[in-house]
Amino acid sequence: MALGKGLSSLIPQIRPRKVIHKENGQETGGRIWHIPLSEIAPNPEQPRRNFSHQELEDLVVSIKKHGILQPITVTEKSDGGYELITGERRLRASQVAGMATIPAIVRSATQQEKLELALIENIQRQDLNPIEEAFAYQRLIDAFNLTQQEVAEQVGKDRSTVTNMLRLLSLPEVVKKALIDGQINTGKARALLSLKDEKELLRVFNGMMGQQMTVRDVEKTVADYGQKSRKGSVRRDPNVLAQEKMLEERLGTKVQITRTGDRGRIIIEYYSSNDLKRILDDLA
Repeated sequence: MALGKGLSSLIPQIRPRKVIHKENGQETGGRIWHIPLSEIAPNPEQPRRNFSHQELEDLVVSIKKHGILQPITVTEKSDGGYELITGERRLRASQVAGMATIPAIVRSATQQEKLELALIENIQRQDLNPIEEAFAYQRLIDAFNLTQQEVAEQVGKDRSTVTNMLRLLSLPEVVKKALIDGQINTGKARALLSLKDEKELLRVFNGMMGQQMTVRDVEKTVADYGQKSRKGSVRRDPNVLAQEKMLEERLGTKVQITRTGDRGRIIIEYYSSNDLKRILDDLA
């Protein structure tokens, strides 16, 4: 055996990156590369899990007629290939359309940046369903030890928006599926969260399915149901209810005020250790 061949069999070989050609672009770095589709791996941090078949077919038709109008974004892999950062639908549609290459911007990105960029793109395009968006926020918190405030700053959202989206993850699976499938919207789902007993929540949910109910209708049903389920309860002071709502909007979580004469208690709910830290920071 030749010495060179023996060494090459022991040293891992890096697969060369294949690029058909490049052209001037508007992005930082100034280059748009036309990369073979076979060289691009999916983004493991992609927050979107559901892709509309009809939307994908429409994009395939557009690509066949007009080509790719906006480059995807990729990063170089250590083994010589590329990994997608943004542009999952364009990549999939190009594969279906039988394209050999796709225009791409090549940039470096950390794992956190990959998730953030994919999340931001999907939010801006309104491609994520509410549960996918909430899972992506939770992924940023868990994987990179971010607070809700830091997540909000990274993706350009209000902190209260992030907090309210994360609360959706505590819904029963059947309700989350209805939210994913578009059978209910986030406003109705958030109204259901006011019911802390899961059996009560599911009863209200099953009763509203198939009905032409607005968010206000669901909120009223939840409030009425809550009153009926508490034996001997009395009508609550509207001033206290207004104060609860004000605190909930300020803190981005469920708040309950109970009064006995001039004294009382304020119960503030939290859903994770990071959520507790965020609330304490807000109160400081």
